[in-house]
Amino acid sequence: MTLRAATPHDLDAIMAVERRSFPTDAWSPQAMADELSSPHGRYLVDEHEGSVIGYGGVRALQGSRDADIQTIAFDERHRGAGRGRALLRALLAAAAERGAREVFLEVRADNPGAEGLYLSEGFEEIGRRPRYYQPDDVDAIVMRLALPDRRAHDETGPLQDAAKEGAE
Repeated sequence: MTLRAATPHDLDAIMAVERRSFPTDAWSPQAMADELSSPHGRYLVDEHEGSVIGYGGVRALQGSRDADIQTIAFDERHRGAGRGRALLRALLAAAAERGAREVFLEVRADNPGAEGLYLSEGFEEIGRRPRYYQPDDVDAIVMRLALPDRRAHDETGPLQDAAKEGAE
């Protein structure tokens, strides 16, 4: 597993995974390019044998108390092997490094695998947005995670372990 910072050069590979993962509501290339170049986000890609097989991003303004997981996607054949968990943990660590104390996300109500991952990592459902995902009329489950206080952990604390795990 190789996680690394995404660059604008990864746009085509990210968009290929995006379109395969979200065929009816994929982000536009321009929206993704804007995300990759924003100083307020941190995007990572997961590579396998030199190819991008997954990516994810978090929007976390430096010093803000909250952050948002923008997206996580993997090619289908690489799902269920722990790669999404490692990527999520690395994104949470990045949010914490920027000062976030809470992280929010939306997940499709028809994606029990992703919902299960988020629940297992401590996220809780705090609401629903009816028919949020269009054109499919699928509800969004809104979730929240309170991050541990970074000051309460030393260099071997859980956030650092997650960041190390994601980098391996």
